Amino acid sequence: MATTPVKGSILVVDDTEDIRVLLKANLEFFGHTVAEAKNGRQALEMMRSQPFDLILLDIMMPGMNGYAVLENMKTDFVLQRIPVIVISAIHDLDSVVRCIELGAVDYLPKPFKTTLLRARIDTLLEQKRLRDQEQEYLIMIEEERAKAEQLLLNILPAPIAERLKAGEKIIADSFPEATVMFADVVDFTAYASNASASDVVSTLNNIFIVFDELVERHGLEKIKTTGDSYMVVGGLPLPRPDHVEAVAELALEMQAEAVKFRRFDGSPVRIRAGMHCGPVVAGVIGKKKFIYDLWGDTVNIASRMEALGLADHIQVSSAVYERLRDRFEFKERGTIEVKGKGEMQTYLLLGKK
Repeated sequence: MATTPVKGSILVVDDTEDIRVLLKANLEFFGHTVAEAKNGRQALEMMRSQPFDLILLDIMMPGMNGYAVLENMKTDFVLQRIPVIVISAIHDLDSVVRCIELGAVDYLPKPFKTTLLRARIDTLLEQKRLRDQEQEYLIMIEEERAKAEQLLLNILPAPIAERLKAGEKIIADSFPEATVMFADVVDFTAYASNASASDVVSTLNNIFIVFDELVERHGLEKIKTTGDSYMVVGGLPLPRPDHVEAVAELALEMQAEAVKFRRFDGSPVRIRAGMHCGPVVAGVIGKKKFIYDLWGDTVNIASRMEALGLADHIQVSSAVYERLRDRFEFKERGTIEVKGKGEMQTYLLLGKK
């Protein structure tokens, strides 16, 4: 089945007006758009100012000949992609070879046969169309790959995402030290029961966007949000010696930012936070809706520090207190009953010294 010839934008470069007129008339008859250049310099200026699908190029021209035009096109990333047919009165083999080496895709002697020229043009335009289409597909594939990459990074820490892409089937790591923090919006469940769905989602989204920015600024990892609860860890997946201090600074900044928000009923947003440090196990679970999560007593105790804490305060364990007592201000709260652990001494983090 015959295909319809591709119509293209063609630049005719020749210092002889009669030849330009002849070529232009023939090409326009077959539906092409044609521009003319009288010499090499004009041709290069036109190529750099507007797109062309094909160049018909003479060799012997005053000022800048066809060889020089090909040399300039060869060093230009954009211009080197435009196919060139040389149409020249020079018939010797050395000229043909030189033009091909400089990037020309075809060489026709003058006087040229119109039917042969048309066949060469149709073939080259079809090839260029397929190359351009291939390039568009490659760009689309790269854009989709970038979207998938960003989505993966929104779900997983970058080092974990790289390990998954490298083919690791099971990712599970033990960390001897990490700091876990939970933050919860106070009385949000009661508020949500009396607010519209859009108000609930909008309020949480606005708060958590700010929290996400703070987490990124401090180089920590957001693990997940569950309802109105926000979970962060410091010291993994890449260990860092100052993880306790970094999470404490984050908690204080989150507390300061939260009070700037108002719910749709006008009441202020208040958060309650809890921190603990110690060993944890971290890994990826799930196959389709996978997450990077943490397990261990450290996680459970941090959760209890938050759940049994006070509104507008950051409750921490004695382990956090001992690590930070020289650099941060604390207030002793006393002991609380922690399920599975009994009574634990706790403190309220007030700020940096």
